[in-house]
This record gives sequence, structure tokens and C-alpha cells, in this order.
Amino acid sequence: MARKTPETLRSRRWFGEGPGSTEHTSHALQAGYSREEFQGRPVIGIVNTWSDMNPCHAHLRDRAEAVKRGVWQAGGFPVELPAMSLGEGYVKPSAMLYRNFLAMETEEILRCHPIDGAILLGGCDKTTPGLLMGAISMDIPAIYCPAGFTMGATFRGERFGSGTGPFRWAPDLIAGRLPMDDWEAIEQKIWSSPGTCNVMGTASTMTALAEVLGMSLTGASSVPAMDSRGHQQGAAAGRRIVQMVWDDIKPSDIISDGSVHNAARACVALGGSTNAAIHLIAIARRAGTDFTLEDFDEIGRQVPVLANVQPSGEYIMHEFADAGGLPAMLTQMTSVLDLDCATVTGATLGENIAGAKIVDHDVIRSMDKPVAREALAVLKGNLAPNGCVIKPSAAEQSLLQHRGRALVFENADDLAARIHDPDLDVDADSVLVLRNVGPLGGPGMAENGMIPIPRKLAEQGIRDVVRISDARMSGTSFGTCLLHVSPEAWIGGPLALVQDGDEIELDVANRAINLCVDEATLAERRKAWQAPEPHYQRGWGLLFSQHVNQAHLGCDFDMLASREPTPEPPVHGKL
Repeated sequence: MARKTPETLRSRRWFGEGPGSTEHTSHALQAGYSREEFQGRPVIGIVNTWSDMNPCHAHLRDRAEAVKRGVWQAGGFPVELPAMSLGEGYVKPSAMLYRNFLAMETEEILRCHPIDGAILLGGCDKTTPGLLMGAISMDIPAIYCPAGFTMGATFRGERFGSGTGPFRWAPDLIAGRLPMDDWEAIEQKIWSSPGTCNVMGTASTMTALAEVLGMSLTGASSVPAMDSRGHQQGAAAGRRIVQMVWDDIKPSDIISDGSVHNAARACVALGGSTNAAIHLIAIARRAGTDFTLEDFDEIGRQVPVLANVQPSGEYIMHEFADAGGLPAMLTQMTSVLDLDCATVTGATLGENIAGAKIVDHDVIRSMDKPVAREALAVLKGNLAPNGCVIKPSAAEQSLLQHRGRALVFENADDLAARIHDPDLDVDADSVLVLRNVGPLGGPGMAENGMIPIPRKLAEQGIRDVVRISDARMSGTSFGTCLLHVSPEAWIGGPLALVQDGDEIELDVANRAINLCVDEATLAERRKAWQAPEPHYQRGWGLLFSQHVNQAHLGCDFDMLASREPTPEPPVHGKL
């Protein structure tokens, strides 16, 4: 590929010579920079998802300064650009409703400004795929820098993971076995510092996949948020992105069919979040790669769980990092990886992980001594014609083949109102069904899929039952939860036809999920079904409703899920 020169930089269209660039040049001078600091230098946009409303990213202000330091050191010109911060805790009705917003925002702020290369600062669940999707569509040199994970904690002498810990103790609180003051102690421990969840939830999964895709520096996903190595990685990324601009290395040169399959293999080896099944498909489609749920399922059958990390395993992210982290784990699966895939480091994936060592073989297992055999399975049947997903490694194994009667909740409000009713008609064999919580029904496909254990069952000591929904669940959670049922109930998918008392049969080994009701009865129910009123009449919600794809296609917008180019903006001065 042709090497860039100062004359061929993208930003040159703004910062050229003569009256046509006077307006742009004078604004840079207005900001206090001299001509020597920006003219002829790569302009690096630091897309920062810092926000006071996202404590997971509280440290990204400082991280951006480290990136700037590296950019200056390499002869670039850094500029910081704020982007929507999708803090999972506060954003309602769902951060997923705004993932595509962040993707569009990232793409457009890079396009409309004089930016030659980008550093993407994110971490919390939807920020990673949103930033990557936007950068892929913009296709200028880019590096993703993860926030890192929060500090570790213990509760009652046991290892306590973000999300996973409270999910484990919630049935005891519901049943009255856990005092409220203990629960308040748990609340203090869930996130004890800035940073993302310290288990293999969606944040840790997606930052790891960004690295395997080739979009992060080696080892970046295995650095805690409060570790000084985070700033060192930021500065290194700042230096590297300047060189990438000169070498014109873009996401289209890095993300390939091979790297996407590598990411999927790493996901299941990590015991990663089921949400990755949505996000990786969306990322792949942006990159022009045909990657499907069926591909994910095939990989799930072939690659076992190697990372002994909660919720599928025992340890938390600090221990995984100390044991060697992602690079060390990848050395255990070289036989199933495409090691020749390019990365932002300028080296191949194989070269990046060469020499990585495992310090603790209980935390990072080998292919012949795995934690579990399956981290993700895709099931189909008359209840989910386009598929649904389950995480067998985090489920009650005795429930992976099951038949039980349905107990249906119409939506999240109905669930909240009735789930702990002492008169609820439920037992340990029941199949809890939650519908109208998918991409359109939610709206935004919130993490309602880990339906709480009803108080009536929690009091009996029951900690898992089969649960089915068109929602997602937190990557930090666990249980026999069938998720992302597609098509969703809101648009008339078969889930909309289930009635209380219907028998539902689950067979994970044979990848089957079926509603045991004859077709004639279902046809009558289908005739009687009425489409619900839309949630939105204007604004972002309306745009989302008109263009979002179903879960098996990655929930991206139909007009964005391709490699179709968008024209560069015309740049004309006012003089």
C-alpha cells in the first residue's frame, strides 16, 4: 500500500495552503496551537466515551491525556472528541437501544472533521461494539483502547465478581435468608473502583474480541482499569496510530473472515457473554464478512471453555490477567486460530502472542483439560425459527434437556408485577417465558432475559429453572436462559403464540427448542394475534424502530450493515 505523505493526509483538505483553508487554519490558531503543531502532521481524533453518568469510564479523562502524550511523541496532532457514553447501569430503557447511535456518531464525527486516524476509548458493554462499528464504516486508521476492569472484592470470605456475585446472592435475599445490611455490603463491592465488570461479562468479552480482531494492542484487554499499564498502553496506542496513518493501515486491512472467526473462537474459549453473538455479527456485517449464528454454533461445538473465570468458572479478571491473560490463553488454541491475521501492531496475531506464558494452569486451561465443553449453543425449532442462544457452561446441566409447562409474562412490567407473587402457579419444572422485550418490543432488547427466580421457588432453595425470552441477559449472569429468540414476539414471532400451560421442550445437545402445540392450534392463535402499537412516533426511537434488524442479524440498522461507501464531505473555505 502507498505510504501517506503530508500532502496526501486526509486533514490536508482542511489544513492546506491559501485562502481556501484560512477558516480552518485560523480556528486551530484560535485554540492556541502554532502552525508547526498541526500543519503536515497526522490529526488523531480521540473518541472518548467518558461521562459522569458512566462510572466505569470515570478514568478515561486521564487515559485520553496519556494517548495525547503518545501522539505528540510520534509527531501527530491529538484532538479529543466526546461521544455518547453507554453506561449499562443508568441508560434506559436499554443501552442496546443506543449502540447503533454510538456507531453512527463515531462514524460521522470522524467523517465531518479533519481526522486522519482515531483512538477509540471505551469499555462498558455497548461502547466497544458501537465504537468499532463506527470506525469500521468510516475506515480510517483506528485503534481501540479498553477502559479495563474494576478492582476485585470478596464477600463472606469468597471471591466476589461484579454482576455474578449479586446474581448468586439475590435468591437468598428474595427468600429472606440474607439480611438487608449484608445486601448493602454487596452493593458496595460490586464495582469498587472505576472500570468495567471484573468477570467475563459483556465488557471483558468484547474488549477481548476487539484484541483478537486485531483492533487493539497486544494484551490491552487484560489490564485492570486502575493499573498504570493502562496509561502506558494509551501512550503506546497514541504513538502507534500516528505510524498507522503514515502506513495507511485501516480496519478494512485488518478485519477479515479469518479474524472474525478467530474472535468467535476466542469468545467461546473465554466462556464469553451471549451478547457477543449479537455484537460480533453486527461488526462482521459492517466489515463485509458473512458471519452467522450458525457459524457461532459450529465454533461453540468445536472449542471448549479455557478461561476459568466467572460466571462459567471460578476466578475473576485480575486473576485471569495475572495468569497470563488473553495472549496466554490464545497460545493454548493455536491449532484452531488463523495466526496470519493482521493486527494494528503491524504484526500478525501469531507474532503478537508468541512467547506469552501461562502462570497458573488452573485459571487458564488447555484444550484437553477445559473448564467446560460448551460456552454457546444456538437452538432452533418452531419456537425460534431463526435461532436463539444459550450458555451451557453457565447453566444447570440437568436442565439442558427438559420439558415443562409454560408460565408466560407479557412484558417486563408484567414480570416485575407478578414474579414474586406467593400465589404464582409455578414449580421447579416450569418454563418461564418473557416476551415483547426484543429489539422492537423492549424497546431496545434490555437485559431482562435472566428472569428472577420466583420467591416461591427461592424459598424452596431452587436456584435455576428454564427461562426463555426475546431479550438479552447480562454477560455476568448465569442460568438456563434461552435468549435472543428470533423473530421476536413483538413482530408476531412464535413466542407471541405461547400460552400458559403449553408444553415447551428444550434439547441443547440436539440444538432444539420447540413449542409442543399442534400446527392447527398455532394457526388459529396466529390469526387472532394483533400487532401492538409502536412505542415511538418521533425521534431516535422511531428511526430505531424503522431500521433495526432482528437479533440473529446483529440488531444493526439495515441501511448500515454493509460495506457500501459513504462519500467524503466536500471541504470548501469561505474565502
